[in-house]
Order: sequence, then structure tokens, then C-alpha cells
Amino acid sequence: MLTIIDPPVNNVYDSDCPTRRVLDLIADKWTALIIGLLEDEPKRFSQLQRNIGGISQKMLAQTLRSMERDGLVTRTVYPEVPPHVEYCLTPLGQTLIEPIAAIRHWAESHINSVSAAQIAYDARHNQTTD
Repeated sequence: MLTIIDPPVNNVYDSDCPTRRVLDLIADKWTALIIGLLEDEPKRFSQLQRNIGGISQKMLAQTLRSMERDGLVTRTVYPEVPPHVEYCLTPLGQTLIEPIAAIRHWAESHINSVSAAQIAYDARHNQTTD
């Protein structure tokens, strides 16, 4: 007799749920920026670093390695001198293009409102501590 086992129920609000690791991954600003840059075409490491202001070489390498491990990017090394390495999104990584683009658009569209709220909060907070 065949026993059917129900798949585990994932609940990101449960502290032991493995989906939290995925949420941490896609909520990382560097991952989101890399996905945005790779959505149209593969890029070399130096192109990514040039286009992402403020990212160190170490952080970029670390993030790309993590994204490769998680199945979001592939790293292709071409046998040239010097070696030519390109990164591109996998089919799994491509599924994040639309949701991350929506978050990026929201951030760009609402930065003024968020900044105004922060200024108002800071003004109220500073008045109560004086």
C-alpha cells in the first residue's frame, strides 16, 4: 500500500521555518540590486561593481557566491587570458525580477514620503527628549 505524505506546511512567521532563509536572501539590498542589473543580460564582475554604488569587491563576491549557491545566478568562466567571468540569472532567479522591480519602483516613488515621515518623527522625538 502506498502511503502519501503531505508536504510540510511552510510558515514564514514560524521561527523554525526554512522559508525565513529565503526571505533573508531576497530582502538583502545587494541581492536585489544584482538581480536588477542581471535582468536584461549577463554581466561581468567589474560591470556589476561599477554599477552598484557603495558595494565593496568582497561584499559583491560574497553576495554572488551566496546567490549561486541558492540557485539564483550562474557563474560562467571563459578560458581566456585574463579569465572572462560572467554572471547571469537562472530561471529561478528570473522569477524574482518582477517582485524586486516592484519593490524598487515603490522605493523610488515613495522616498520623499518616507523622508518626510522620518523628519517629522525625528522632530517629535527630539522635542520630547529636550
